[in-house]
Amino acid sequence: MLDIKKLREDFEGIRERVEYRGKGDFGINNIKKFDEERRSILAEVEAMKHRQNTVSREIPKLKKAGEDTSEIMAEMKTLSGKIKELSGKLSEIEENLKDALLNVPNTPAEGVPFGKDDEDNVEVRKFGEPAKFQFEPKAHWDIGEDLDILDFQRAAKVAGARFTVYRGLGARLERAIACFMLDLHTIEQDYTEIIPPYMVNRDAMVGTGQLPKFEDDMFYIPQKDFFLIPTAEVPVTNLRAGEIIDEEELPIHYTAFTPCFRAEAGSAGRDTRGIIRQHQFNKVELVKFTKPEDSWDALEKLTNDAEEVLIQLGIPYRVVKLSSGDLGFSSSMTYDIEVWMPSYNRYVEISSCSNFLDFQARRANIRFRRDGGKPEFVHTLNGSGLAVGRTTAAILENFQQEDGSVVIPQVLRKYMGGIEKIKK
Repeated sequence: MLDIKKLREDFEGIRERVEYRGKGDFGINNIKKFDEERRSILAEVEAMKHRQNTVSREIPKLKKAGEDTSEIMAEMKTLSGKIKELSGKLSEIEENLKDALLNVPNTPAEGVPFGKDDEDNVEVRKFGEPAKFQFEPKAHWDIGEDLDILDFQRAAKVAGARFTVYRGLGARLERAIACFMLDLHTIEQDYTEIIPPYMVNRDAMVGTGQLPKFEDDMFYIPQKDFFLIPTAEVPVTNLRAGEIIDEEELPIHYTAFTPCFRAEAGSAGRDTRGIIRQHQFNKVELVKFTKPEDSWDALEKLTNDAEEVLIQLGIPYRVVKLSSGDLGFSSSMTYDIEVWMPSYNRYVEISSCSNFLDFQARRANIRFRRDGGKPEFVHTLNGSGLAVGRTTAAILENFQQEDGSVVIPQVLRKYMGGIEKIKK
């Protein structure tokens, strides 16, 4: 959520940064209107209350002096009614102001390239060279079905489209990838592992920015007013909601492996096949809480931490900086890590690493206190380290062999019981 004080100080500048996203002003003018109305009514109510208090102190004196107070009592009654009326109007305006603030996205940071969509993202670096096959490479869904490790038909039978059953060594590979990622992040990179709830309340979804704007993209459980998590970012970030963190505890680094649930339809074409875009998928998430002055360095380290997964697996990838039009609602700057997919003949997103500045912290009221100072909002960051299903797909495609088998990357073999290859 944007800082209302900064909006008052530099409304035009902040509106310009919001419009830099290239998708309009998101109703930011309503914030200014409601805030001005609110402040005007507050001033009026304050003046009325001051009059009420002043007169209330005079009434006993007048009565003691034997003077008629009926007229002034009638005035106070009228004044009390006006205060009540304005207080009701104030509550309505404050709710409108809150809604307006919740529906305006974060401002893109300086250095975010201007653009309409992902076509305008800027490549930052690459790792590895795409393999040159001496045969026609297959798509991961064909590889998975041929090896009998992915079953889309039976998944559709029990749940419909965009679900997958992993079986045998396919299930073991998915589990091995997650275990490898968690060991890397917790042992080598100093993240604390979390197993959070897989469903959250409405406040948690508002806190990280999924609500109210993207409610239709979520799986909703009306009996409890809960949502299935679209990413572990939601429960893990909200672990510290409403807290004032000791300065000495920062930075905080969390990681979590969870299923993720998304109702969004996604794009057409190739993404409707395989395990690239699913309603349910597994992901290892990285979440950071930092002091404001440390968050940009933390973003670079977070991105490097996620990249390390692909470096150790030996899968070619690139890092791109998202353009303003492709930036997520809550993000101020995002790096996408895109893995090479031979069947697509292009790079496909496998991780998004973002700095939200204090945008989420304001919504979830996550603060810290420096020695003797007033509470300040932390900066929050998160990134996928990585999407496990997409990593499975990338391994199947990049390490496929002409005979239809798939070589297991060296770092995964201990999690696979020493198996070096998946074959028929």
